[in-house]
Amino acid sequence: MQWNPDQYTLFKKERFAPFFDLLNWIEKKPDLEVVDLGCGTGELTQQLAQHLPNSAVLGVDSSPEMLSKSIPFVSKNLSFARRSIQEQLGQPEQWDLIFSNAALQWIDDHETLLPTIISKLKPGGQLAIQIPAQNDNVLNLMILELANEAPFAAALGHWTRESPVLSLDEYAQLLFDNGSRKQEVMQKVYPIIAQQRDDLFEFISGSTLIPYLERLNGEVREEFIGEFKIRIAKMTKRLPALYSFKRNILYASY
Repeated sequence: MQWNPDQYTLFKKERFAPFFDLLNWIEKKPDLEVVDLGCGTGELTQQLAQHLPNSAVLGVDSSPEMLSKSIPFVSKNLSFARRSIQEQLGQPEQWDLIFSNAALQWIDDHETLLPTIISKLKPGGQLAIQIPAQNDNVLNLMILELANEAPFAAALGHWTRESPVLSLDEYAQLLFDNGSRKQEVMQKVYPIIAQQRDDLFEFISGSTLIPYLERLNGEVREEFIGEFKIRIAKMTKRLPALYSFKRNILYASY
């Protein structure tokens, strides 16, 4: 999947807001070894490193387009590596803090993924994760519905991206079952204010919509975009419009 950093950061303020809430849960300790799974452009990874003085922070991401933007942020305590989250979890290193902001929704089987991540924590380690609540977010559900309709289902080869995101209860249980001493599990609405109807299309174009448009070509691709915009317009009957974008916040110490 090819990411467009410029498209993704069109809504920088809205995308970055959950990061700062997640940051507030982290207990500052000296000389932390930290990994940021799915670091994107590295801009927020830099802020994570600045928030944790004397830490050694590694940001990993599989997208060369995103990582190309991280070069200015490299410093003596901040480095980046091009590898997938799964590849990073296959490395032998353990960490004092594992951080991930809006990345794990792209990986399947969270019932297995979360314990694997936790296994990479050192004793006394911390886990801080933010995951969009895809199963509760209207635009995500709208894309899934559209992809299952003709003619798009056939054009997509009946492929859809079923969200692996679990319920808050399931995440809380996984954290508990894997030894958390303390946990904070919550969902929060981060409103997006659309001044025009295309704002919501542009927002989702930077993430969830990407793999669908990559699989569509020509007229059917344009038809998919057009129909999606029509449904967004029906949802936003007046402007400005509020879109309640929900995020899951997970913190645990071990």
